[in-house]
Amino acid sequence: MKKQSVWLLALAAVLVVGCANQKGPAEQAIAGTETALAAVREDAQKYVPDQLQAVDAQLAALRDSLSKGDYKAVLTGAPTVNSAIRSLKYAAEAKKADAEAALAKAKDAWGPLSAEVPKAVDAIESRIAALSKSQHLPKGVSKDGLAAAKAGVDSLKSMWSEASNASASGDFSSAVTKAQAAKDKAAQIMRSLGMSF
Repeated sequence: MKKQSVWLLALAAVLVVGCANQKGPAEQAIAGTETALAAVREDAQKYVPDQLQAVDAQLAALRDSLSKGDYKAVLTGAPTVNSAIRSLKYAAEAKKADAEAALAKAKDAWGPLSAEVPKAVDAIESRIAALSKSQHLPKGVSKDGLAAAKAGVDSLKSMWSEASNASASGDFSSAVTKAQAAKDKAAQIMRSLGMSF
């Protein structure tokens, strides 16, 4: 009986030492995982927040295992979390590249629109001024159509102001969308006045 007790004590000592030997590597594994996640967190938060939330949950589970002393679970789970972080990094990079490409496309589209729309507004205002002084309106232009065009110019200027403000703040995607809407409205007003865009 005494021999069996000594053997059990020796086994318990080996297990305690074995667990203690795993504590350092487990802590290092979590520290490495946290560092890897910190490196991609900003882009991931911006471009793939749902995926980041899932990785944060996996890391929280590892921390929980560490706090409970389950070092083996930490050491076996860390590679899975690191793999998820790599996937997160690639997904964030892809979304960021897409966003940058869309921004570049919007900037390219903004240039022509920023020239066309103000010219169209000036042309419409000149046409309205000329038609307002005229005794006879051209065929296809009514007094109601002229009044609607006058009202439409104010709306058009407001739309253009919003597009310009979006451009000035660097939101070229929104600026192009608003500018295109202004261009479409300008074309509609010009047609109602017998003009071509």
